[in-house]
Amino acid sequence: MVDPIMYQEEMFVLLGDRGAETFLTPEEMTARLMEILTDYDLPLPKALAKLPTLAAKAEHLRDNYCDLDRGDGSTWQWYAVRLEK
Repeated sequence: MVDPIMYQEEMFVLLGDRGAETFLTPEEMTARLMEILTDYDLPLPKALAKLPTLAAKAEHLRDNYCDLDRGDGSTWQWYAVRLEK
């Protein structure tokens, strides 16, 4: 049986330009993805295009993808992390 803790995201790491890493809470990660999607000019993945709101698209992107094309040959990348206490 899978331990439920495997599905708990405490933080996300967003990889930025030049390899800069930013730690974000799930809420902050969703907000950042909403900012990105607001100005996004490329076609969205089909699963996102069907969702009705920007928030729903950002949450689906956060939970089901790990990157998004920037259109200039680079990507935004993120992943979930659990911090040890």
